[in-house]
Amino acid sequence: MTAGAPVKHDAYRAFRNRDFRWYIFSTFTMTLGSQLRAVVVGWQVYTITHDTLSLGLIGLAEALPFIAVALPAGYVADRWNRRSVSLVAMFVLALCSVTLLALSATTGLLVRTGVWPIYAVIFTSGIARSLLQPARQALGAELVPRSELENAIAWRSSTWQTAAVAGPAIGGLIYGFSGPVAAYSVDACLTVLALIGIVVMRYTPGERTVGRTSMTTDLLSGLRFVWSQPVILGALSLDLFSVFLGGAEALLPVFASEILHVGPQGLGILRAAPAFGAVSMGVFLAHRPPIERAGRTMLVAVGTFALAIIGFGLSTSFWLSLVLLGISGMADSMSVVIRSTLLQLLTPSEMLGRVSAVNSVFVGSSNELGAFESGVAARVFGTVPAVVAGGVAALAVVVLTARVVPALRRLERIA
Repeated sequence: MTAGAPVKHDAYRAFRNRDFRWYIFSTFTMTLGSQLRAVVVGWQVYTITHDTLSLGLIGLAEALPFIAVALPAGYVADRWNRRSVSLVAMFVLALCSVTLLALSATTGLLVRTGVWPIYAVIFTSGIARSLLQPARQALGAELVPRSELENAIAWRSSTWQTAAVAGPAIGGLIYGFSGPVAAYSVDACLTVLALIGIVVMRYTPGERTVGRTSMTTDLLSGLRFVWSQPVILGALSLDLFSVFLGGAEALLPVFASEILHVGPQGLGILRAAPAFGAVSMGVFLAHRPPIERAGRTMLVAVGTFALAIIGFGLSTSFWLSLVLLGISGMADSMSVVIRSTLLQLLTPSEMLGRVSAVNSVFVGSSNELGAFESGVAARVFGTVPAVVAGGVAALAVVVLTARVVPALRRLERIA
């Protein structure tokens, strides 16, 4: 190689790691199952209740335990073996999938009891997901060298989004043609495969500095660290409020049933559209060098997301709605990669679990809380006004963040 010649960018360097490949396999199969399940649960609940608020309650049932357990889960991820924690959480999620299958397979049970058993299972899965999130994120960061972290995050995001494209589409098709029992059977099989992926993955915990501080101090240390980093705090707050206010995903069963008239099959395609856009963006980011002007790029991406949501709320065309949801997914993927890279590069390894838990509280629960907010707003103002107003509010958050956190706006290359 000629001295001084630029090093060629290797877009697939993270995949040369055997254990990262198993990690990606587990992420893919779990996400495929969870996204499939989300479509089936949403349509099933709306079919039984015909109430937009019932869709919002699905999000609330998962968000409340998720938030309550998040900080202790981060503490556990930094004190215990992260692979073991992930295994326990995945096992509980597999049991939740089997329970939903059993509830649907018992003829007439949900008609007699209503949807409360489904909410109970979702509540339990929220606890397991909260336990899994920081452990799995920190685990993924330990599997590759830090020099490869942005590439690994881009592929992890693309993998998640690829599953999020296929999962809803598969769920809608199976539900539409074969019913919920067949759909939940596929979900249970996928969750078991995700569990196997973690079992066969090799993992040697890195050295961690564990201080002799109280558990309460340790639990709050992740919050203090984030609070001391204005750029991280600004990025997390931007994602939290934009997704909380601008999310329209929870109301997609209403759009599919009453506005676009496309049934459960169309609902699956609508749910897949944002993820399809995110996959495209994730693959693009994995094939390019690290992002320049990362702060401005993130602000523009979230602003684009908000505008796409406004357009979707006003659309009465199925195909236009798909395009706008795809654009929202592309913008969201750009924001996620920047935020995730920033978070993991600026966080000491021994604190990754606790800081990831804070990230889960800020961002991981925003989808579920946003679903509840959307359901309440739709009940009060109507479905279309709720989505449009949410998009406008998310756009206002972008403008406010750019003014209040100038350090984020001025952030340059982060890798």
